[in-house]
Amino acid sequence: MRAMVYRGPYKIRVEEKDKPVIEHPNDAIVRVTLAAICGSDLHLYHGLMPDTRIGHTFGHEFIGVVDEVGSSVRNLQVGDRVMVPFNIFCGSCWYCARGLYSNCHNVNPNATAVGGIYGYSHTTGGYDGGQSQFVRVPFADVGPVKIPDWMHDEDAVVMTDAAATGYFGAQLGDIAEGDTVVVLGAGPVGLTAAQSSWLMGAGRVIVIDHLEYRLEKARTMAHAETFNFTEYDDIVVEMKKQTDYLGADVVIEAAGAEADGSFLQHVTGTKLKLQGGSPIALNWAIDSARKGGTISVVGAYGPVPNAVKFGDALNKGLTLRMNQTPVKRQWPRMFEHVRNGYLTPRETVTHRFPLEDIAEAYHVFSAKLDGCIKPLVLPSAA
Repeated sequence: MRAMVYRGPYKIRVEEKDKPVIEHPNDAIVRVTLAAICGSDLHLYHGLMPDTRIGHTFGHEFIGVVDEVGSSVRNLQVGDRVMVPFNIFCGSCWYCARGLYSNCHNVNPNATAVGGIYGYSHTTGGYDGGQSQFVRVPFADVGPVKIPDWMHDEDAVVMTDAAATGYFGAQLGDIAEGDTVVVLGAGPVGLTAAQSSWLMGAGRVIVIDHLEYRLEKARTMAHAETFNFTEYDDIVVEMKKQTDYLGADVVIEAAGAEADGSFLQHVTGTKLKLQGGSPIALNWAIDSARKGGTISVVGAYGPVPNAVKFGDALNKGLTLRMNQTPVKRQWPRMFEHVRNGYLTPRETVTHRFPLEDIAEAYHVFSAKLDGCIKPLVLPSAA
């Protein structure tokens, strides 16, 4: 099969790889019909995630058609169209029994914190991802869901991570009716978090970013107030002014460790604002929240140095909530919101690239060229 492969920082290509095979009776092989590149894939692309091995195939957002099933698979049949959550989980451990699918205890031998994730280095289990023609899906009776007939394919693929993560970010904020919610980052996760905040009762939604085309999308897609942090000496001071000098009730950190930065920015923090990734965005969240407020962190962070103002968070009495998204747990209610038009995941999609052009896709997305917010990848026919 043809698949994207990693050859080192900023070096990816499409090569021939062996088509995956059934390794366990509960595996399925899925022929990928649509995949996406996620902002967190850029951490791998930039060489910031440890144990990203040469030859690894990225891609944790994908949908497809079941091509083969193991002997014990009961819920899927060959030919079923499925959407696959980015979490790989067993469905039966202590964590899965409580809906914490992203913390599954049985799928990642390399860490005790996070469970398995497709195409996200060997720190999350070493599973190859879906930026390819085929992908092996473990625990096929547990993770994948058949795509409803009414659902658009581009809604489905964005819901395998980015949209679900944005929804989860608003959910973690524990938003009360009338709350002021500030969202840091206007990528696909932040845009959906802003949309979802209205559904959960927010009285005011503010989105902060530094790219005007993303802020415009926040205004049109999420009907949010927007602020470009480069236009202010101190965006935290501006947020205080906007909230009667109290601060926001809820801050959703949807930028992550590397919204638009380099390794040097991570280590030194010398660059401005969200571009510095860690610790800037987290500290903005802490400083912008009112005393007793809530911070929801759904931006992706790797093991890079952080100088987080934890003492300030303690003294302000903040509630900090965070996790990798247990995607499948969000889907039942999200499906209804999408069907009713309250959530519009595919609105974040701006670009579509053939698999053979994936190197160009990563470059355009990484460099924020051509107004790119969410790129999709279309694998060629097998």
